[in-house]
Amino acid sequence: MGATRTPRGKWIEEGLRALVAGGPETVRIEALAQALGVSKGGFYGYFRNRGALLTEMLDTWEYEVTESVIEQVESGGGDARARLERLFAIAAATDGPVRGTTADIAIRDWARRDAAVAARLRRVDNRRMDYLRSLFSSFCPDEDEVEVRCLLAVSVRIGNHFNAADNGKRSRAEVMELIRQRLLE
Repeated sequence: MGATRTPRGKWIEEGLRALVAGGPETVRIEALAQALGVSKGGFYGYFRNRGALLTEMLDTWEYEVTESVIEQVESGGGDARARLERLFAIAAATDGPVRGTTADIAIRDWARRDAAVAARLRRVDNRRMDYLRSLFSSFCPDEDEVEVRCLLAVSVRIGNHFNAADNGKRSRAEVMELIRQRLLE
């Protein structure tokens, strides 16, 4: 009976965890193998080198935070407000090495130092904004208002992670709910 191979997706997830923990420099084959509790030989059954893994990490992240989320939102049907509600719920509940905000932030940091990653990030952000525009424009006739709502939605998703301020008499969750309500008005 042969040994069970560590699935390709586990290498990618562990690579994203390493990226979040310390940047692209920490995505090392030996360290990933150790974290997975396997030998590094299995890595080469899936990837020709570290660069191939980094590319697949970005491919996986891009798909999961754009097309996969959009497919999940669209599969529930409903009008644009219902789909936005679903999108916001998915974003609020999302955690983990691929879809979590920390992965998004780590990739944004990486993009500051790597032009190819910056181009990928721009494509992801443009896809997100285009999808939001398609939803908001169905009930907001003012193009400027649509653009403001889109930018606010994306900025809150990313920026909320960095905000350490108190929220007065309200909890962060209550303020986030108020933002959600305002965006859907």
